[in-house]
Amino acid sequence: MEELANCSRCKGLFVKGSSAVCTACLKQEEQDFQTVYTFLRKKQNRTATVEQIEEGTGVSEWQVRQFLKQKRLHPAHFPNIRYGCEKCGSPIKENRLCPECKHSIQKGMEAQERKKSIESRKEEREREKGIRTYYSW
Repeated sequence: MEELANCSRCKGLFVKGSSAVCTACLKQEEQDFQTVYTFLRKKQNRTATVEQIEEGTGVSEWQVRQFLKQKRLHPAHFPNIRYGCEKCGSPIKENRLCPECKHSIQKGMEAQERKKSIESRKEEREREKGIRTYYSW
């Protein structure tokens, strides 16, 4: 069954398919991509930053960053294009997090795992104590 949803860009009502935006916004997004890609294909613009792309094309910085996150634009081909880490906002070329944030999250997960391990060992010892207890009357 088809589902109604609000477009994440224009907030209009549309029948949700494989996209989270309505067909009008999808067309506009594709036009924006073609504009950005045409701009970047010019030799003098290949080293442009996201801010310079916005200035030269009129496409919002947010949309250019979305193209990067969707891997429609590859930073390997355009060396000065960067977008913000989703946690701290520092400029990165790939993935969703910078190495520092990724490391801090991994450390947090390891600490959580150690805590769970300690708690499970403690519970195991408590159960063993209960088994060994003998009562005599």
